Amino acid sequence: MKYILTSLLLFPIIVFGQNQANLLFNWDDPSLVGSAAFDNTYNEIWGIVANNREFAVIGSTDGTHFFDVTETDNVTQVAFVPGAVQGPAIIHRDYHDYQCYLYAVADEGQGSTLQVIDYSYLPDSVSVVYDSAEFFYRSHNIFIDTSSARLYAVPAGHITDGWVNMRVLSLENPENPTLLQDYYQIDNVNMPFPHDLYVRDNIGYVNMGNEGFWIVDFTNAADPQILGTLTQYVDQGYNHSGWLSDEGDYYYLADENHGYAIKVLDVSDPTDIEVVTTIDAESTESASIPHNLIVRGDYLYVSYYYDGLQVYDISNRADPQRTFFYDTYPEANNNSYKGAWGVFPYLPSGNILVSDMQTGLYVFEKIDNTISGAMPTLGSPENCTTMLVANNDVKQQLDAKVFPQPIDEELNLQFQLSATQEVNIRLLDVNGRLIQQLNKSELTAGAHQFTFSIANIASGMYFIELIGETVSGTYKVIKN
Repeated sequence: MKYILTSLLLFPIIVFGQNQANLLFNWDDPSLVGSAAFDNTYNEIWGIVANNREFAVIGSTDGTHFFDVTETDNVTQVAFVPGAVQGPAIIHRDYHDYQCYLYAVADEGQGSTLQVIDYSYLPDSVSVVYDSAEFFYRSHNIFIDTSSARLYAVPAGHITDGWVNMRVLSLENPENPTLLQDYYQIDNVNMPFPHDLYVRDNIGYVNMGNEGFWIVDFTNAADPQILGTLTQYVDQGYNHSGWLSDEGDYYYLADENHGYAIKVLDVSDPTDIEVVTTIDAESTESASIPHNLIVRGDYLYVSYYYDGLQVYDISNRADPQRTFFYDTYPEANNNSYKGAWGVFPYLPSGNILVSDMQTGLYVFEKIDNTISGAMPTLGSPENCTTMLVANNDVKQQLDAKVFPQPIDEELNLQFQLSATQEVNIRLLDVNGRLIQQLNKSELTAGAHQFTFSIANIASGMYFIELIGETVSGTYKVIKN
């Protein structure tokens, strides 16, 4: 696979009284195809932490790419999960994580699914532990309220149920979601199709597209209550996305319209939501559009179509000041949708991840010097340490035997350990999807032999993955 690494020299920017963010890394794979609709190869960006290492997750028309971004001078793609549907039909993917699982959706493709990806073994591997259209095959956006282990999908497209305005899943068992509630009405009011939402402690801030903005109490999932709405406001357009301040008193709202400003909402009293000011990218181009935005601490991070990364100092919550930016899209602006799609500033290092629809993954140096490695309390990827190697030692490649080959009904695995440790043994398909959890237990030092039944598995090629605290190995299996 060919990668393109770019530097600041490829994106000259004239800066007038503003600070340009420091670019640390850029990745773009020209072999990937763009979407037929907008020629966007890439879409959503997310960040996760596993085994004390930081990872960027970026969606493409092909699927989900995982990059180890811990050392920004040595960034590598360490895993890839193919989308259930791939190619130019795909425009949108969306991600959110919970308890060392990444939840992935797409908004196109009759064969798309909800994928649940176990990333606790990164940088060694990831595995798909759930891949199904049981609850929906399409969703534009998902958000997980970790306080209640609920995944909100808006809207949710189902093969037989049609479009559900909002479908909520329980993640009590993260590997096996269950349906909690569907919403077509809330508080006896017909619900418009939401475009996106933000949820904290069961209070949802719902972006209703052309129908404005709602605040809803979802504490009682069977009977949610509307706390307040904003259906008319300055510079109103397609109510697209937003994020809540840490204190919960301000909400920063983006309408996905050319030339429209970001609204700063005072939501301290949900019955009296007020726009206190507006901000923008200070662009002279009428095509400028804020797309997605996230708050961390005293900074608002925004991904702008055409205008790239924009960062605002919000220490005065009601009066943000633009402080940093970087234009990720060097081509001319137009009336379509191109450029920066998503932003993620929640890595412990404070480094900022950005996805650009045409130019790929970006990693920028942190601009908030108060960040010192402490994990944020909201929106934070959990630091999974399932198979952490002590002192960052390299794991030994285990010399294991898998026999007989090819296999009919029973698989035999034989290996020897030099030290007692927990060992996870899994059977994966050629795309890295988990087919069968074979064993996960503490094993003593010495020789081990296991026999596993795989009689119900279809013929083809598979892989046995063995991961311990100090050892690892992957072994090909041919099933008759």
